[in-house]
Amino acid sequence: MHIFRRALIIACVASLAAFGVAACGSDDSSGGGGGSGGDITVNATSFPDYIDPQLSYTVEGWEVLWNVYTPLLTYRHARGKEGTEVVPALAEALPDISPDGKTYKLKLRPNMKYSDGTPIKASDFTYAIQRLFKTDSGGSVFYNVIAGATEYADGAADTITGITTDDGTGDITIQLTEPNGTFDNLLGLMFAAPIPQSTPLDADATNNPPPASGPFMFTTVDAPRTLTMERNPQFQTVKDAGADEVADAGVDKITLIENKNQSAQVTDIMQNKVDFMMDPVPSDRLQEVKSRYSDRFRMEDSINTYYMFMNTERAPFNDVRVRQAINYAIDPEALNRIFGGRLHPTQQVLPPGMPGYQEYKLYPGPDMDKARALIAEANPADRDITVWTDDEPDRKRIGEYYHDLLTQLGFNATLKVIAGDVYWTTVGNQSTPDVDTGFADWFQDFPHPDDFFRPLLHGDSILPTNGNNLSRANIAENNAKMDELVTKQITDEGVEQQYADLDRAYMEQAVWAPYGNEQFTTFLSERMDFDKSYHHLLFKQDFTSFALK
Repeated sequence: MHIFRRALIIACVASLAAFGVAACGSDDSSGGGGGSGGDITVNATSFPDYIDPQLSYTVEGWEVLWNVYTPLLTYRHARGKEGTEVVPALAEALPDISPDGKTYKLKLRPNMKYSDGTPIKASDFTYAIQRLFKTDSGGSVFYNVIAGATEYADGAADTITGITTDDGTGDITIQLTEPNGTFDNLLGLMFAAPIPQSTPLDADATNNPPPASGPFMFTTVDAPRTLTMERNPQFQTVKDAGADEVADAGVDKITLIENKNQSAQVTDIMQNKVDFMMDPVPSDRLQEVKSRYSDRFRMEDSINTYYMFMNTERAPFNDVRVRQAINYAIDPEALNRIFGGRLHPTQQVLPPGMPGYQEYKLYPGPDMDKARALIAEANPADRDITVWTDDEPDRKRIGEYYHDLLTQLGFNATLKVIAGDVYWTTVGNQSTPDVDTGFADWFQDFPHPDDFFRPLLHGDSILPTNGNNLSRANIAENNAKMDELVTKQITDEGVEQQYADLDRAYMEQAVWAPYGNEQFTTFLSERMDFDKSYHHLLFKQDFTSFALK
């Protein structure tokens, strides 16, 4: 998930150790309503990419959508490692899985309704998965494992044959083409959240989002400026059906407003004009906030990787020597200064806290001499490069650093800065010209290494629109290994080591230039109950945990 956005439970201790954080927080801090109500205001530096459960694939989007669109399964509303546990949501229980691992059976809870009063039906799940493929969603790459999904996506079938439902009984049966060690996790993502079948099949619903099934619903959306979330009046039907793991809202209304000035966001929280900022406190205000507002500020653990993508399909980055040169040249410590010291340096795909993570460094440096020697050896005929980044302050500075670095290496580099609201949809669209290289990051969708490989590096993830394989990596041997590993459980003997080996195999080809793993922050107004509010390892701030004092 790009920022702009798990048998499988992350070892919180491992990732905390990587960042030097003292503790995860008490295990009894979890979401779940009963809050005092009231209205709060939230600032975002960039608006969510889509207000649409099948299309949104940024941190901003998922942070607000998680508590609006409820899947069959979900993740526990809790801080730390507990929050990575898959639990029943709209389904009565976790799936019954056949001995061969290819058939999943679930039952929808009865008598639930969407926020507009429409009954929630089992066949709405089928519709949601079909819509993933019709909209060219970046999340569709995970669900190709459903039997008939590929044929449906290609237009060779009118439905996905591997999903059968009974609206009368609520029964849902999903047939996979092969076992999949992540499928429980996938059923817990908003991509798979049922929606009414009146929702347009092949259109973005951002300004007219589908009715909600979670504790909040969207009442107004004026993209990319503001949106409001209010309590879902029909959510009690979900709770009455026994969905105890789906937390209730603690406030009545949340107004999200885009504000490009992160320093102004900080000041507004200090003055209690705004209650929460979705992005971390910027580096030039970090020490001030740490020292003056420790009663409503804390550092937060997060599982992510920041990197530069390089388009491997076109010169000069179709030469592995050029890509390796970039890895030798980048200075993670220079970039860490942009983050105010919140960056754990890295040079690999998987982040700390992810199964399969083993720290290594193939390109010791920064070594500009080695980088220049590799570029001289490659002698690329095309030295004109467009460097892409977005207009969020730290991302812009990252882009400027990278542009200057490429210029020092002898390239004719042009920096292109575009609005963060449209950044990922622009660079992820194959019709966009001159997408050579630039800023990228990835935050875990679910705690399994396949989430960092499949959407970002598998050849099948090179999509016409909404693509996340920005480097357009398509290495047949690695694709095959990835497909083999996902049929196994992460706890099977040797599987984590094979994922670690896959990480190294990709970095030997230098498909990315990774440089760090970011630590987040939480900063609230003094109106807020700081102890109740918490940062979720998958969805960032859990909006159900917001409560006024």
